[in-house]
Amino acid sequence: MSWNDERVELLKKLWQDGLSASQIAAELGGVTRNAVIGKVHRLGLSGRVKSPTPSLAPRRPRATPQHSQPRPRFATQGNVALAPTPVALPSPMPHQEAEVMPFSCERVTIMELRECMCRWPLGDPSRSDFRFCGSKTNPGAPYCDYHARMAYQTVSERRRERRAAAG
Repeated sequence: MSWNDERVELLKKLWQDGLSASQIAAELGGVTRNAVIGKVHRLGLSGRVKSPTPSLAPRRPRATPQHSQPRPRFATQGNVALAPTPVALPSPMPHQEAEVMPFSCERVTIMELRECMCRWPLGDPSRSDFRFCGSKTNPGAPYCDYHARMAYQTVSERRRERRAAAG
């Protein structure tokens, strides 16, 4: 099969009518969906405006009971589809308090680590004395409050810490 002028014009018309590449391939016959996509790309045809699908429409947040802890939300689009996005983060501690705060980790091995324990790594993973923090976490959170403050910093906090370290 080759792309002649008649087939290219039909491709352009079907594309502008909003048919999918699979539908156009079936209509033209003798070409694959990928061949249609490639030809559309080479012709420089503009992308079409798609109507939002119901699954991507914004949802209203559900009311949560006052006694329950917020659960993490997950992004559902693009290359971050599985990346966790915490709903509520612990309030950040001022820089001076974080250094003064006495904190002791349980220092557990991977075999001792449980769901309700902090997964903050301590040390070099290639050494035998490598451990995880192991302190108690909030339900569904990977880190204890202390390590969550370090893991989830705002951009302004990171800049302030960089300036303090450089100065």
